Formats: sequence, C-alpha cells, structure tokens
Amino acid sequence: MAKFGFLSVLEEEMDKHFQYDYAMDWDKKNHAVEVTFVLEAQNQDAIETVDDQGQVSKEDIVFEDYVLFYNPQKSQFNAEDYLVTIPYEPKRGLSREFLAYFAQFLNDVATEGHSDLMDFLEDESQFDFGLEWNQELFEEGQTGLEEKEFFAYPRY
Repeated sequence: MAKFGFLSVLEEEMDKHFQYDYAMDWDKKNHAVEVTFVLEAQNQDAIETVDDQGQVSKEDIVFEDYVLFYNPQKSQFNAEDYLVTIPYEPKRGLSREFLAYFAQFLNDVATEGHSDLMDFLEDESQFDFGLEWNQELFEEGQTGLEEKEFFAYPRY
C-alpha cells in the first residue's frame, strides 16, 4: 500500500482553496507531482483564436496550465512547460501550511488569469494570452508563514 505523503495534503488543500478544475499526476519514475488546471471561457462572439500548436478555432476556450513539484536531485523536466516549478526536499517534503498557501496563491493566479482570458476574448488588440506567476510576490507571501507539519514525498 502506498503512503501518499504530501500528495494527499496537496489534494486536501487544493479542494479547500482552489475554485477551478484540476488534476494531479504522480510521476513516480521522475519523482515529481504535476498539477494540471483548466480555465474555461465562452467564446460567444465566435472570435477566431489560434492555440499554441497553430490550430485555428472559434470554439469556447479551454486553457490548461501546469505546476510541477519536483526533486531537485532526480527529476528531469523542461521548466518552460510549466507555470511554475517548485522543488521539495525528498525526506522532509512540504508543509501543510506551505501547501495551503500555494493553493490559495494559485487560486488567485487562476482567478486573475480567468479575468484576463475574458478580456482577451473581448479586446481585439490583444494577440496572446497566458498566465503569469509572480515568484517575488509568492515568496513575499511566505514571510511569516509558520511551517509546522511536514509531509514527505510519497512512498510506494
């Protein structure tokens, strides 16, 4: 039986604080946990959009983005594929307090992003859309965060 460590806590905190659809993928071989989340917007005026793969569409917009929790010594990935990558200490893991803060901050980023997505559909002068993770603001928000309860990387 697996011990899910910070995975279970991350899911609990995301369920409490994150208002959008999301999924988690535990990549055991790469010692990583990927969180995928989705923003959706109705394209009522059938505005033509082009996705990151060059596909043209007038359909409603479904925007996915990704966050990666990774082991700095073992995980392999391309950071450009993620909104943010967050290292964890393999034995210590991550604290419940940090994961709760992360889920709240990600919710704020997604909420702002959803608003920006709606603006993107309404403003013909905007040529592209993407979410922005402000690492400096994220780190500032951790000031004074008392991390008490740590959960290790999952075991299987």
